[in-house]
Amino acid sequence: MNHVITVQLADKNGHSELQMSPAETVETIQQNSGAWVYADNQLIQADRVNEENLSTVSQVRILPGLVGGC
Repeated sequence: MNHVITVQLADKNGHSELQMSPAETVETIQQNSGAWVYADNQLIQADRVNEENLSTVSQVRILPGLVGGC
């Protein structure tokens, strides 16, 4: 059976939840540069993600990056 990851993608319009392969997940992360990415609730470096990193992950959350300031 192929590995499937639950991907939660949040943006200014709300959020969606999708079932994706590791390759599709990597592509989605790359399309959302600047986002904060959590793999199984651990913040990860989005620019260092590949299919191998995601081989045991069950959930990925892609959230807009937060910027602080006055």
